[in-house]
Amino acid sequence: MTQVINPSTGSVLTSVPSFGLEETDAAIERAQWAFPGWRAVAPGERARLLRRFAAVVEEHIDELADLEVRNAGHTIGNARWEAGNVRDVLNYYAGAPERLIGKQIPVPGGLDVTFHEPLGVVGIIVPWNFPMPIAGWGFAPALAAGNTVVLKPAELTPLTAIRLGELALEAGLPEDVFQIVPGKGSVVGRRFVTHPAVRKVCFTGSTDVGKSIMAGCADQVKRVTLELGGKSSNIVFADADLEKAAASAPSSVFDNAGQDCCARSRLLVQESVYDKFLALLEPAVKAFRVADPSDASAEMGPLISAAHRDTVASYVSDADVGFVGNAPTGDGWWFPPTVLLAHSRDDRHWREEVFGPVLSVLPFKDEDDAVRLANDTEYGLSGSLWTRDLGRALRVSRAVETGALSVNSHSSVRYWTPFGGMKQSGLGRELGPDALHGFTDVKNVFLASGE
Repeated sequence: MTQVINPSTGSVLTSVPSFGLEETDAAIERAQWAFPGWRAVAPGERARLLRRFAAVVEEHIDELADLEVRNAGHTIGNARWEAGNVRDVLNYYAGAPERLIGKQIPVPGGLDVTFHEPLGVVGIIVPWNFPMPIAGWGFAPALAAGNTVVLKPAELTPLTAIRLGELALEAGLPEDVFQIVPGKGSVVGRRFVTHPAVRKVCFTGSTDVGKSIMAGCADQVKRVTLELGGKSSNIVFADADLEKAAASAPSSVFDNAGQDCCARSRLLVQESVYDKFLALLEPAVKAFRVADPSDASAEMGPLISAAHRDTVASYVSDADVGFVGNAPTGDGWWFPPTVLLAHSRDDRHWREEVFGPVLSVLPFKDEDDAVRLANDTEYGLSGSLWTRDLGRALRVSRAVETGALSVNSHSSVRYWTPFGGMKQSGLGRELGPDALHGFTDVKNVFLASGE
């Protein structure tokens, strides 16, 4: 059994099972056994079941949100959005089974058509920072395409995944089509990689672990989707709406206590407005409300664990602190929003993913300098830029090496558009119309017409 801790208080919430190798193998084998039947379900019926699953999630949004507040320390507003995102993603991919169409390709001597065939068993490994939505981004398109799913939640945050597994059965999904397999990554996650019946692994987490999963999957030529680390830039040009850019900057990095691969944790400000922008940013940071995540007014909750709080603090101890926001004291893993002044692109807090509420600020000279600094990282997941110049917005958007970029906003994720990273931020795309084909193989069939 694994104890589950409330990060707001440090107290034990409950305990959940931790599957061993035999239990993991049994779950995978049940999923393999269930695959032919699920694949054979008529597209319209599979779509109906997914819509029913979405409806059941809708009926339990408050329950799921409350679980996430207590288990992950997410603010209640964020947690409700996250549960709603699972519902929305299920509804979106409920439209897919009846629209998973192939092509008719003109060829001599007959008819040539293609089919999108499901892979089989898909193993999904979910991180602790966004347990609900990231689970849904994997299992919804996988199920829609006709695959069965085994899903391993993070050891720290398993409660909403376990509940979603129960709700899937309540919605009428057949037994063993969607299973939750709690346990250690070194046991359950590793077995997803090595078991030959698992035909694809979806992993969200650190780049180092992602590399090891990719290497393990190579042994069986097993497909992978990887959403890994990030060190995204928020680029503010002198001609931008500085007040709006400064007001929105805190939420772009401190949301979810900075525990977000898409966090705009590197702030690049054109040097001609650098001092003015920091003067606008400071009151916005100090006003950012860090409080009990069950409080509807809270904008940020605690970090996930004491060990992670120590890691985040290590980036601040020797840095040049510009200014600091407020956070509760006492029980729980609290850390205040913190702005650090970078003096070199070699500063540790500028280069490494802190994964906490820490913002690094560095001035830039011109457009070329901004692009050079933004691209000076092994990561490429998300980012923002602020300018009133449409030509510059297009040039810089194309030049910055990142999978998702927003102009005059901080949007990274919409369930109807593709999401994923460049460079060492990942491989493949989730969400949108592109994700579905990542869970299928294209089969080509030629039918000879004869003489």
